[in-house]
Order: sequence, then C-alpha cells, then structure tokens
Amino acid sequence: MNLDIAKPYLLFLGDERDRVYAKTAAGLAQWDGENCVGQLRLSADTVDVGLEDLTLDEARIRGARTVVLGIVVIGGQIPPATMSVLCEALDKGLDVAAGMHDRLSDISELREAAARSGARIIDVRVPPLSLPVGTGARRAGKRLLTMGTDCALGKKYTALALTREMTARGLDVDFRATGQTGILLAGSGIPIDAVVADFLSGAVEMVSPIADPGHWDVIEGQGSLFHPGYAAVTMGLLTGSQPDAFVVCTDATRTHMAGWPDFLLPTIDEVIELTILIGKRANPAIRCVGISVNTSSLPPHERSDYRLALAAQYGVPCGDPLDGGLGEIVSEVIDAF
Repeated sequence: MNLDIAKPYLLFLGDERDRVYAKTAAGLAQWDGENCVGQLRLSADTVDVGLEDLTLDEARIRGARTVVLGIVVIGGQIPPATMSVLCEALDKGLDVAAGMHDRLSDISELREAAARSGARIIDVRVPPLSLPVGTGARRAGKRLLTMGTDCALGKKYTALALTREMTARGLDVDFRATGQTGILLAGSGIPIDAVVADFLSGAVEMVSPIADPGHWDVIEGQGSLFHPGYAAVTMGLLTGSQPDAFVVCTDATRTHMAGWPDFLLPTIDEVIELTILIGKRANPAIRCVGISVNTSSLPPHERSDYRLALAAQYGVPCGDPLDGGLGEIVSEVIDAF
C-alpha cells in the first residue's frame, strides 16, 4: 500500500518527556533526517531527537509540507496543547500525519481545520480494505525478517541498517515496512498491528510479493513470539513472510518485557528455536543468520566484547545497527545464499 505523504517533515513531539514514547520521531530523525526540517517541542523538557527547534511558521519557510505527530499518545486522548498545534498546522496549510490507532480524521476539530485550508490529514495506521487470507504458497524472491526478544529494541533499525548495507554492496533489496514509522520512512507498507487477525499473513504476503529469484526483501519485524500482548502480530508476520533468513534482535541489558514487568525476556536460544519451529511450516529452509543487539545501555568500552561473546556463543555474527553496523551479518547472508 503506497501513501502519498509529502516531504519534508516537521516532527512534532508535543510535551512528551519519555523517549520510549517518541520512537516515531526518533526513527525518522535517525533514518530520514535529510527529509526532516526540524522538530517542534512544547517545552524545554520535551524529548530532543537532535533536530533544530522550529515554530510552524519557521518550518514552512524551510519548506516543510507535513507535520508528523512523532509520539505515542497514551489512552488516545490528545492533550489540548497538542491538539491546538495540530489545528494551527492544518490552518496554515500544512498536512498532518500520525500513526496512532485512534485516527486523527475522526476528530471533528481537525477535520474542520483541514477543510478550511485544504490541507490533508493522513492516518498512517490504516490497513487497506479487502485483505486476503494467507495462502502459505511459496513465492519467488528471498526474504529476511527481523525477530525480537521484545518490543521496541531495534527490529526496525536492524531492518533499515541491513537494507542500507545490502544496497551498498550491490544487492537487489527493498525494505518492507510493517509499522507506522517504517511506512513514514518508506512511503509504503501495511501497519500489521492494525490488521484483523485472520488476515495478518495475507497482508504480509502483499507487503512482500513475488519477486525475482535474486531479490531480497528485508521485512520489518513487530513484537515478539513470546510477548503476552503482541505475539499474534509476530506470528502472522512470520508465517506470511516465509523468510529464508532471520535476525534475532535484543537489548544488552533488558531482563523483562518493557511495560510487562512480570514477564522475563526469552533467551536468544528460545527465539531461534521457536522461530524455526513455526517458520519451517512455510519455509523449511529458514535459518538464523545473525544477532542484532542494542548495546546503547552498555559503557562504550564494553560493547564490542559483548557482541563478540554473543557471536561465539551462538555461532552467528553479532552487530549493533548504530554502533559498528551489521556488515558481518550481511556477509553471512551473501555467503549463505
């Protein structure tokens, strides 16, 4: 599904103080910074994603065309100060895009502002109509899926870093987005966590269709097979992707599911074992080609040794997409396929 989202962006962070809930803005700043004119924050305590602070008028002068709500709004109720800025942006002729489950287009105040100026409201987290049920039929092309021990620890960053490195080495490769930030980056994709469960695998088959035998799709993972809330999404991604290869994504120091403190993180062994057990139903040749670990919580001098130890323990290359890169994993993919 292609979305007509006009770039460049102004990233709107409201007054969010927790970086975990600003991951859309952080992801866009990290991976598409050249198409972001700046950030708009409501206070000095708001999360800073490293871009220049701008007002709406300053952003328009810089060429911004879309204001992206780059935060998660807990509970779906947009705070009054945030709502005021979104309405002002629409009144000034700027499009507004968001990836919340609660759609901005359902809010009369925003619809009226858009109608006055002709600006657009773009709800990214809306799946296409008439999705098919997954067939499980094998399709040409090669696929790599990022699988996680938990949510919010680097599956998207891993997929983007792998795509960038594979492209640099001359491989025919596409990043396939399955979440709101990935869709904003790529301009296409399906928000898998908004799809009715029966059609999850079919939606992924649409995201990664038949391709030339030598073509790679690197598919953005979601959730975790072990997650008490989101395992169903991960299961649908795995069966629909039919991946030839997968990379396990984890965090160096996380011990429990983020936001679910009663649930221990699964081991990397457990993720590999269960991914292969389920994945081989759709692709008997599925294999793990590496581990991607977020080492940002470790002291810099410990990170390389930590990754080397994981690589030795599991017999596959290990890297960090933002610290040293994933070149060894790409070499493993090239050698294995």
